[in-house]
Amino acid sequence: MVKGNASLRNKNNYISVSPALNKIKHLAPMLDAQINVVGRFKRCIGFQDNLGQAVLAWGRKPSSKVAERYAKRQKLPLLRIEDAFLRSVELGAHCPPLGIVADTQGIYYDARSASELEALILQPLNEEQQQRADTIQKRWCELKLSKYNLHRSHNVDYGRPYVLLVDQTAGDASINYGLASAESFQEMLSVAKQRFPEHLLVIKTHPDVIAGLKQGHFNIDQLSNQSNVRLEGRPLHTPDIIEGADAVFCVTSQVGFEALLWGKPVYTFGMPFYAGWGLTNDTLKAPSRRNPVFLQQLLYAALVRYARYWHPEKQAACQVEELMEWVGQQRIWRQRFPEKLLAERFPRWKREYLKTFFSGTQLQFMPRGKALPENEPCVVWGRQDKQSRLCVEDGFIRSVGLGADLTAPKSWVIDDMGMYYDATRPSRLEAILNDYELSDDELSRAEALVGRLVKEQVSKYNVGDNSWKRPKTAKVVILVPGQVESDASIQYGSPNLKQNVELLAQVRMQNPDAHIVYKPHPDVVAGLRNPDSNESEQVQFCDEIVIRDNMASLLEKLAPGDEVHTMTSLTGFEALLRGIQVCCYGQPFYSGWGLTQDLYPNSRRQKKRSLYELVAATLIIYPRYLSSKSGCLTSVEQALNEIAEERLEQKNETYTAQLSRRLKRMILRLKRF
Repeated sequence: MVKGNASLRNKNNYISVSPALNKIKHLAPMLDAQINVVGRFKRCIGFQDNLGQAVLAWGRKPSSKVAERYAKRQKLPLLRIEDAFLRSVELGAHCPPLGIVADTQGIYYDARSASELEALILQPLNEEQQQRADTIQKRWCELKLSKYNLHRSHNVDYGRPYVLLVDQTAGDASINYGLASAESFQEMLSVAKQRFPEHLLVIKTHPDVIAGLKQGHFNIDQLSNQSNVRLEGRPLHTPDIIEGADAVFCVTSQVGFEALLWGKPVYTFGMPFYAGWGLTNDTLKAPSRRNPVFLQQLLYAALVRYARYWHPEKQAACQVEELMEWVGQQRIWRQRFPEKLLAERFPRWKREYLKTFFSGTQLQFMPRGKALPENEPCVVWGRQDKQSRLCVEDGFIRSVGLGADLTAPKSWVIDDMGMYYDATRPSRLEAILNDYELSDDELSRAEALVGRLVKEQVSKYNVGDNSWKRPKTAKVVILVPGQVESDASIQYGSPNLKQNVELLAQVRMQNPDAHIVYKPHPDVVAGLRNPDSNESEQVQFCDEIVIRDNMASLLEKLAPGDEVHTMTSLTGFEALLRGIQVCCYGQPFYSGWGLTQDLYPNSRRQKKRSLYELVAATLIIYPRYLSSKSGCLTSVEQALNEIAEERLEQKNETYTAQLSRRLKRMILRLKRF
């Protein structure tokens, strides 16, 4: 529904003649509308669409002229779309907008005519709306949000007081439509020198200029020799510079609006949407349409009433606060690792995932056959001895499908100390469990996670059926999960036993009367990894071999008093979640914390941890999760949401869909390198 225009209320059919608009897949639900696309051929033959209530145009860009002409011929209103003031994490060239504005009167940056935003700014707020505006303003600053949010935070210190001058891209439509020109930037510089003669003048260029996509308005050569001027061309996050500035000078840039949210004095040299309301120091006279208002009115109108938002994980329209939190969390995750890293030559199918798991870090992949530098930070797959390596491995809740079958990962772990399955030396997970003080919120999340994992029967790969039944005559059932014997977790995490048959023999020797159930590893069953050593001998040490069942459903069917015996399998951790006694013949990451029976304890692990502390460290703090919906980093809770949906989809998919999925996997495996 288009707000602010009674003639279009409760109407939900729009016409698009723009190829660019048609690429924004979530535009229709953001507008709560159906969008009918009219191509060039239909326009040329005079196609009539009686169902459309308005024609969409992107702002006042030259491409919008096509939409304007079509709307005029069809005698329809024009609905102008533009990026909202909270747009996305990445720049526009790399990411569709997560926030847009829609205006039937004009567009917010065109001061020559009225816009819906101007009318919304003049609307008074009730007490609840004022409180909401105050909360948004506070949280905006706490999260350090901006229109774009790709740059990580830095401590900006110029060693002296400074004011901020904001450059813009040459040809930016908001300059001309904001009653300004290229000369306005020189006037801005001149006035800043006069008003703040003792301050450093920091000129911040636009992110698109930093990215080399566009040009700015200041001559670097002419200003580089002026001691009181600093051209700031680093890819800094704009709020970091706003925060320390004594004043902010703008022509029409949105940075002036953000500076108001930070409580900074703002000087304008055009007529941006936030000028002329008595909140800024303006060079130009405000249009008569604009009268003094409170900052809360401007904020509420711009961020709440005027804009519409899309939540990339929920795949649904959302409120500004929800998108703010999502973007803010992305910024936190993106700052965890160094800004630039070398990466070994990963298989092609893993590279795009690696880039996402390292969002915020620029990865440079090494050429084939070239060795990694000895002392430079590098990203590698699996365990490495060198301390300069960041080691990557599958996480504990990985996917719906096998990793060896190239199924897209939901989680990977990135360890800067070692690797969780390498018990010969410390890992980041071990350090967290030894030293980290967990918060009440993290423990509360962990408690909820345990409930979900058990109720939804989630395991690492989430494959298999539910056919096994516990023998009624058995006194004690011991479940023994098989492992891939060549796996590094056995080599570096099990100092004595190395083969599944050795484990089974030990379990039988110590428990002669138990009913022993052996479940081979699913990768081995699928033929994706080498078979077990002495596989034929396994049957003499167990009562049952279960092939197809889902591990989570097996664990669910164990009775009180039943046990899980393992070398280092993740099944032991999954058993702990269900209150099952676990006996470890190796030193898996979950052993040594007082929760398992350990035949060969690890001397470095001295601290006793509760189950919820173990879960918080293992599933919340240590891994990284990837959302298939947003294509961005996400939380463990969202990863579980998507796993549940994917399992249901696979359960209900047709035979044709199954064949298609398998064919795609086969093609991907052929291209894996």
